[in-house]
Amino acid sequence: VNHQITENTKKQKFDLLWIDKGLLIRPETLKEVKRVCPQTKIITFSPDDMLNPGNQSGYYLKCIPLYDYHITTKSYNVPELKELAAKNVIFTDKSFDPDFHKKMSLSADELKKYGCNVGFIGQFEKERFQSMLFLAKNGVKVTVRGTSWEKYINIHPNMVVKPGFILGEEYAKVINATKINLCFLRKVNRDLQTARSIEIPACGAFMLGERTNEHLYLFKEGEEAEFFETDQELLHKIRFYLGNEEKRLQIAERGKRRCFESGYSTKERLFVVMKNIYAVLFMSACIIGIGA
Repeated sequence: VNHQITENTKKQKFDLLWIDKGLLIRPETLKEVKRVCPQTKIITFSPDDMLNPGNQSGYYLKCIPLYDYHITTKSYNVPELKELAAKNVIFTDKSFDPDFHKKMSLSADELKKYGCNVGFIGQFEKERFQSMLFLAKNGVKVTVRGTSWEKYINIHPNMVVKPGFILGEEYAKVINATKINLCFLRKVNRDLQTARSIEIPACGAFMLGERTNEHLYLFKEGEEAEFFETDQELLHKIRFYLGNEEKRLQIAERGKRRCFESGYSTKERLFVVMKNIYAVLFMSACIIGIGA
């Protein structure tokens, strides 16, 4: 990857070098880019908490002062990265891809395969497991899909565990087929919002997520999405909305509308980020993007 970057910049002058979570990018590589193309803006983006040691590398930490811009979806990383000598840090909210995250008409077979009253898609984490087990013990059947759930397959009759990755179109189908989509946040990443926070409403599906200040400014509670703080509140809202389909569908539709009207798509988010980087977004730039 480092060789590819330096070889490309020797062949052509680039306005922008965009690196997604560059854990493998060496500081010498970025210094060489600046030597060969001093006008190139070097940008790093990550959807993860980069102050979490599990998301870092020695190379990444040494490169922090060398990037012209850091783009983060973690608001709390802004001051933290600045303390580590990051030059410019831009926060952007999570986004959705309208080509994937959309309302879908599912066949009878697809509804049978993916459908459920209450569902969650995501990796195992202790806190979310405990909340869903609480629901199961209180008579709510929950379907869990994602990685690292294998040893919990038979934990409770009301907790249906289907381990493995759910990607692309299948991911959107699962969301569309689920009456109440749970949106738990990842505690190890200190999440205040996550990809599901936008993707679920963008699919025109009902989201019941953890209440945070960021969730509350993204969606109006009780109108465009629903939120909870305790397991008891979670249980109460699930029971209420399973018994009030019309209200549930209205909230889901308004949540989808909010995603489009407020510019939550990846393209629109990127446009705002680029406007922050350049006074006027250049329309004919030569861009190289290398993912690590």
